[in-house]
Amino acid sequence: MLAKLKRFDWLMFAAMLALIAVGTVSIWSAGNARSEALFHGMWRSNLVTAAVGLVLYLVLAFADYRRYLGALAIPAYAVAVAFLVAVLAVGSTVYGGRRWLWFFQPSEISKLCVIALLASLFGSGGERMAALRPTFRGFALAAVLVGVPAMLILAEPDLGTTLTLVPAALAMLLVAGVWRRGLVTLVALGGIAALAMLGAVYEAEKPGASPERSELIRRMLPLRPHQLRRVKVFLFPEADLTDAGYNLRQAKISIGSGGFSGKGIGRGETNHLKYLPQAISMNDFIFCVYAEETGFVGSSALLALFGLLLLSGCRVAFVSSDGRGRLFAVGFTTLVFAHVYVNIAMSIGLVPITGLPLPFISSGRTFLVTVMCGLGIIQSVSIHREKTI
Repeated sequence: MLAKLKRFDWLMFAAMLALIAVGTVSIWSAGNARSEALFHGMWRSNLVTAAVGLVLYLVLAFADYRRYLGALAIPAYAVAVAFLVAVLAVGSTVYGGRRWLWFFQPSEISKLCVIALLASLFGSGGERMAALRPTFRGFALAAVLVGVPAMLILAEPDLGTTLTLVPAALAMLLVAGVWRRGLVTLVALGGIAALAMLGAVYEAEKPGASPERSELIRRMLPLRPHQLRRVKVFLFPEADLTDAGYNLRQAKISIGSGGFSGKGIGRGETNHLKYLPQAISMNDFIFCVYAEETGFVGSSALLALFGLLLLSGCRVAFVSSDGRGRLFAVGFTTLVFAHVYVNIAMSIGLVPITGLPLPFISSGRTFLVTVMCGLGIIQSVSIHREKTI
């Protein structure tokens, strides 16, 4: 046990606990601004969830990931896909999306299961997989494994979750050496396609555009109406400040009004006066609540904590001598980075708005437990990095 404690990544652990504390305080502040009494105690629910997550984190950290990752990756993936199918059939609809199955969100769990399966398959040292990795067949296998849950998640619809799963999978495949030349080409083509889509939306929605031409372009775009509105707000943030652009405007006002040192915990006027939409103040836009109350100083400290967490994940991937552990650390660290980047960037208008929680800070039981489990596995990679089985 002493040897395990020496290899325990205490910096990652401390950053995680600090982020949980920040999240609990932020949820308390955002919940107290709600008129419904139910939300006033959400911070207690967050603490209970974090306690459950901590138990799972420690169990996964001190158990040898080589044993349970190889044994459980395929069954866990199969169960996750089954849950995603079930949520489309009998799941609960909340805010226009069918994402809940009973008391949890299968889409959050599926991200962890997909990363675990890719790490288990493409990180193994077998001759068959070594021969398959550099070929198109290796990429095709990975595309199917990622594509099936991704398409099911998109059908909920939940574009934000898919936008974090895909880069995590791509990072793993690049590190594993899966069809690298073709993969780089596909990534470049995807970037070009995204820019072309932004250009098309700009042409369709710009002031003075012909109604006939605009309608023709809209019909050609693979975007749902609400997604098209979000891209329009991103391109023209001042075009509709009372409707589609209202959330982004209030988010920017909240962050900017915090100034250098903030207004104080629980004293954010934009949130408590309900200018910031209450339905999203505890999850997707909770960074705005935190930034208004703590200002530039608090926001910088939060980014530093995330930086420590992410750098710790990268370090574990670098020092791991096992391909499975290295790939899992790369994939899950990338997933957390994507969540942090997209959530904060959409709050300040750098990317289109999409429903995506901020790790440890947003209210969300399934997501919190999933992230803690993923970090627990990374911790196991750190602890068992010198052990071979």
